Amino acid sequence: MSGEGETETRERFRWWLEISTRWMDNDVYGHVNNVQYYSYFDTAVNTHLIREAGLDIHNSPVVGLVVETRCQFKKSLVFPDRIDAGIRVDRLGRSSVTYATALFREGDDEIAALGHFVHVYVDRATQTPVPIPEQMRAEMEKLRLE
Repeated sequence: MSGEGETETRERFRWWLEISTRWMDNDVYGHVNNVQYYSYFDTAVNTHLIREAGLDIHNSPVVGLVVETRCQFKKSLVFPDRIDAGIRVDRLGRSSVTYATALFREGDDEIAALGHFVHVYVDRATQTPVPIPEQMRAEMEKLRLE
């Protein structure tokens, strides 16, 4: 994961989505359950692809499949927190992209969770790897650190 030895700050992420925690996200220990963090990462990445990169989740002939995820928990989130979910691209290959994802409590500069999220692009019908479509690739390039 890029930045493992570095302090992750808001400035290291290129695109943002506000996500509201839900009552059902909390577990019996009084904080957002770990599985929900992955859902937030997935929501941020796919919202970016839909809004910015032209992904049509129902009809695009090429789709990204998640093949790897990780999460480093730094501090708890709870309902009714509002989350700032940030993404950036750490690696852009021919048919795959590796994102760094981050969750910050709204207004907090200290990261709550750092994620690693890999998509491999495949032909929807055959499920075989294909090059990332150019429109998507162009948007992904915008998310890389300079």
